[in-house]
Amino acid sequence: MTGVAIEQMLELWCVELRQVKADLQSLFAHPSVAASAAAFLDGVLGPERRKTGWMRAEAAGDSGPWRQQAVLGRSHWDADALRDMVREYALETLASPGAVLVIDETGFLKQGQHSCGVGRQYTGSAGKITSCQIGVFAAYVSDKGCAFIDRQLYLPQDWTSKPERLAAAQVPGSIRFVTKPEIAAQMIERALAADVPFDWAATDTVYGVGRIEMQLRRAGKGYVLGAHATDRFYSWIDKPEVAGTAEQIAKALAPAAWKRLSAGDGTKGPRLYDWAYLELADLAAEEYNEHLTGLWTRGLLIRRRLSDGDLAFFSTWCPADTPIDTLVRVEGQRWAIEDAFETAKTELGLTHNETRSWHGWHRHVSLVMLAFAMMAVVRQRANALTSPQKRSDEAKPQRWYAGLSRKSAAWPHVLSSDASSPPS
Repeated sequence: MTGVAIEQMLELWCVELRQVKADLQSLFAHPSVAASAAAFLDGVLGPERRKTGWMRAEAAGDSGPWRQQAVLGRSHWDADALRDMVREYALETLASPGAVLVIDETGFLKQGQHSCGVGRQYTGSAGKITSCQIGVFAAYVSDKGCAFIDRQLYLPQDWTSKPERLAAAQVPGSIRFVTKPEIAAQMIERALAADVPFDWAATDTVYGVGRIEMQLRRAGKGYVLGAHATDRFYSWIDKPEVAGTAEQIAKALAPAAWKRLSAGDGTKGPRLYDWAYLELADLAAEEYNEHLTGLWTRGLLIRRRLSDGDLAFFSTWCPADTPIDTLVRVEGQRWAIEDAFETAKTELGLTHNETRSWHGWHRHVSLVMLAFAMMAVVRQRANALTSPQKRSDEAKPQRWYAGLSRKSAAWPHVLSSDASSPPS
């Protein structure tokens, strides 16, 4: 956002927040609940480090957290409708060719036994088995930015096998035990049904090979999916002979098979690794999708860390002749969701949820997703302000917020003094 005047940036934020709050009203039957949801957004976007109910209430000028608790608890509104709204809102600005749908999970550290889905389970957030909730998320990652577009709380079997526990946490009767890969498959299905424009999917090893591979092939989507060292890979149909576990194959590679490439820029510069890519088979696309033609390649991508030689493995599917650089770029996009988790937790209070119910968790997380999507949209719009074409058009009417409103093409007049309050 270099080169954007502070006044422009402030007005862009004001206009965006006002429009988001206006769109949010359609989800609520009562204006007071919509106002509380708008106050929630103000709270998570505010400067307070802790985004608890009391902190959000204080920021809103309330005497207590009751309005904040109501919007997450006893009020009647559909968190899934908000999820869909966030997805539509984010895609209006971030949709771009070559986008990647990234699926990953994050932990919410919790004590006690009553918060929905809590239990002793492994979370990468803590790097160990601990008492926590696990949320599975889908993020849309493109060259224009990153936003969460789906989420679901994972319920361990210890929860789904105890009806009294489910009832106490207000878990809908339709919810049953599903594995994390099954949750990921449901998210992919929702993205496909909503015509989310992505060309690739990327996941960690938890979600990797299996049902998701076939689902993506039938949808005509490329993928770079995390695989285990013990997963077996074979080549066939006129490809050089490859057979064995991913780790065995990697250790047998000649030095010339490796290529040093960056998986994208990190905080300390390019994330350099050594990479190897083995094409295992060329298959006709119409075998999986009657609307597609041409050859697609099944492959194995291997990443080797420079510092200690640690290996990571990825099952791939892509149009024939796709270069390794493209696959590395797709795998590198997976890191965007990690950065998004960190930002959402440290800046927007993603883990500061004080509710114990199923719908409370999904409401809190969905509202934070909306705030995060707004940040991504504002960032992209601000970046557009500094493009050469935009600078050459400065004499024209300032339409640098084009596409901001789905309801009007006119610039909405916003007074800075009331820009953050819900529209009347």
